[in-house]
Amino acid sequence: MTGAAVIGQAVARSANVAEVRIGREVISEAAVLYARHFSGPVCLFADDRGWAAAGPQVEASLNAAGIAFRRHVIAALPRPKPTVDLADSLRGVLRAGETPVAIGSGVMNDVVKYAAFGLGIPYMCVATAASMDGYTSAGAPLSEKGFKKTIPCRPAKVLLADLEVIAAAPREMTGWGYGDLAGKVPAGGDWMIADALGIEPIDDVAWPMVQDGLEGWLSEPDRIAAGDRDAVEGLFLGLTLVGLAMEAHGSSRPASGADHQIAHLWEMDDLHHNGEGVSHGACVAVGAIATLRMYDWLLSLDHLPLDPALRSGMTLGEKEAEVLRLFGSGEIADRAMAETRLKHVEGEALAKRLGHLSDLWPGLSARLRARLWTAERMAEQLRRAGAPAKGAEIGVDDRYLYQSILKARFLRSRYTVLDLLDECGLLHKAALAASVPNSMRRVGT
Repeated sequence: MTGAAVIGQAVARSANVAEVRIGREVISEAAVLYARHFSGPVCLFADDRGWAAAGPQVEASLNAAGIAFRRHVIAALPRPKPTVDLADSLRGVLRAGETPVAIGSGVMNDVVKYAAFGLGIPYMCVATAASMDGYTSAGAPLSEKGFKKTIPCRPAKVLLADLEVIAAAPREMTGWGYGDLAGKVPAGGDWMIADALGIEPIDDVAWPMVQDGLEGWLSEPDRIAAGDRDAVEGLFLGLTLVGLAMEAHGSSRPASGADHQIAHLWEMDDLHHNGEGVSHGACVAVGAIATLRMYDWLLSLDHLPLDPALRSGMTLGEKEAEVLRLFGSGEIADRAMAETRLKHVEGEALAKRLGHLSDLWPGLSARLRARLWTAERMAEQLRRAGAPAKGAEIGVDDRYLYQSILKARFLRSRYTVLDLLDECGLLHKAALAASVPNSMRRVGT
């Protein structure tokens, strides 16, 4: 089955996405798509870069069809941040009866998505880059009071993606999309662990939407970096299908695990490199490598060491003290504590979980080895795709990466390999293996 056919099936199942149009030289169809699903005047939202990529073509299409519109274009430099405040400001721009149309990529889509949702109205998106997976996802990853979270809301009712526009996007933006998609590899491993432990079962609909095509979507990094239309189409199809999988499942679990928790921490820290904010996809790429290094270390062990002294684990009070030590007091620490309480177990419940883990580990570890990529393989693919693979490429040194791994487990209630390692008393050693080059041979068990 072709990628377009798979997306067609996913759209047919969607409660919110009515049409996805991906093709070459299809931007002229913007007005036709709009008239098919909406009515009334349009407010076009973009930043300067997104507008330059597709704004005039969308305007020309609307003009030719006699559809009334106006534009609201914000500065692209410094790069807009995905915040609730920005979304609220755009909501205030909309007039009664207008339909918002986002022209751009990650940030613009997410803030318009949230703005439209707050008003209870649908919106349309004209994508300008294969830079992330959120075009069709039912959530907006936004920062509120410094804490980044994925806020449930409706995806675009209509997505239009002209491959000529997408392939012409800056090479680094396509690399960000490749990095975002690469994160689905360790995210799949995290879901396998949560499923095996009976914490969060794998969804038989959403899992294959992401995992079955993942190897193929990531298989042509050189052609993707070169802007080859067919390869970029495959990347965009994959990102779009991932978004639909998240909507189908009702959360970001199909697409997000420890890799994203690490990435979100850096985004909350407002990570900058070479004078510019580091993108979500770049953070995910490096977070994926760190997570895969932890998996490499864990799966290299002859057995899963479960010292009885570790089975008691940290109490909730001790974890709350650790959150305060790592984050300091304030909004972020309060949110991290709330997330941690939702997944915390201790005492007999933890001992029972670890005993179950010990029993199932031989089979589970074999399945993880068969499914996951090694960090070395993924790093090579990321480099060839034009995405970062090392912390230094985004301004993250070894110490910062190590501390980030220790902090990231507290950011979400979602169970990942970070929680497994923590409950087994192995997180610090795994974090060292992930953050310090050539340390895997030294940390032992």
